[in-house]
Amino acid sequence: YRTRRPGTSGKLTNRKAMLPNQPVIILVEPQLAENVGMTARAMMNCGLYHLRLVNPREDHLSPKAVAASSGADKILRNAEIYASVEAAVADLQQIYATTARRRDMIKPVETADFAAAQITEAQQTSIKCGILFGPERTGLHNDDVCLADAIIEIPLNPEHCSLNLSQAVLLVGYEWYKRQINPPQARLVTNKTTPADKEKVLQFLKHFEAKLDNCGNFRIEEKRERMIINLRNIFIRNQLTEQELNTLYGIINYLNSR
Repeated sequence: YRTRRPGTSGKLTNRKAMLPNQPVIILVEPQLAENVGMTARAMMNCGLYHLRLVNPREDHLSPKAVAASSGADKILRNAEIYASVEAAVADLQQIYATTARRRDMIKPVETADFAAAQITEAQQTSIKCGILFGPERTGLHNDDVCLADAIIEIPLNPEHCSLNLSQAVLLVGYEWYKRQINPPQARLVTNKTTPADKEKVLQFLKHFEAKLDNCGNFRIEEKRERMIINLRNIFIRNQLTEQELNTLYGIINYLNSR
């Protein structure tokens, strides 16, 4: 990381090698140390490690901030401090400003998901991106927003669209993070068992149907076929595992012995 302290000559010094190209989170004049700490926590949740602070009102390394970071204090320790937004974005090539208020400016307004796609694409060509978040009470000033290439707007309930600073960072960061890990939309967690193949499922169903036959469940012959199809659909659509089949066999055999 690089660090700059207010009032210095502006010379930058290396502190550690930069992590793989990812967006820089820039908090402009954050007011509460706890919010900075919670922002660090949200960033680490999403695999984001580059934090820049512009004129923070409180010490970002205070006990309150460290406690609120919930283990993400290394992000606080490596944060860069800047005296102005212009200085904080000077080495970046693509800037996004987060705001819930429409501005009297001609700029693209994007969802966090769309912006995350653009940032991910920019990463492939080593373009350095930054995302601006304004003070808790007022949000970004127009002078800050005008430095951005685009605005990120998070669609929320118009009756109450106010977000805590760390919540906003988490929402935007999560959209970026999803594109880095490419998670499956859904999956079946089977733990130590495996999904049963169709042969075993059909063997179980035939066993079940035979037991139902023996107890006189299929009394009306013309309804038999439809009842069997309905029963098979119940079990087949639920992706039974081998462990679950064994459990069902045990239940049926127990009931049959009563």
